[in-house]
Amino acid sequence: MLDRLPVEIVERIVAKIPDTDLIAASKVDRVWWQEVRREAYKRWKNYATTIGDVYCEIRALGKHYIKREIDWITFEDVNDLYKRWINRLTEDQLYIMEKMLRNGMVVDQRGKP
Repeated sequence: MLDRLPVEIVERIVAKIPDTDLIAASKVDRVWWQEVRREAYKRWKNYATTIGDVYCEIRALGKHYIKREIDWITFEDVNDLYKRWINRLTEDQLYIMEKMLRNGMVVDQRGKP
């Protein structure tokens, strides 16, 4: 009984593990697997939300440029920064999803009995 951590402690530990080491923690036991899966989905969703927010910022920036509220150089610099940020977030999101797929953590809700 004392050789197991309470689920609340596992949740807090898993939340602090970097993306690159997250899936490895799922190998401890079933409780860890479930918590890692839950955290991986949460991170994947956060990446998707952030990517959407950055995309909205890019569109807003374009509107400012069209209205001539910002100059071309500023627009290009900020736009490039946003695009690099989206690329990085997408890479991180895909990394998590690839690891989840390889470890059987992606579940099709329709396929459940």
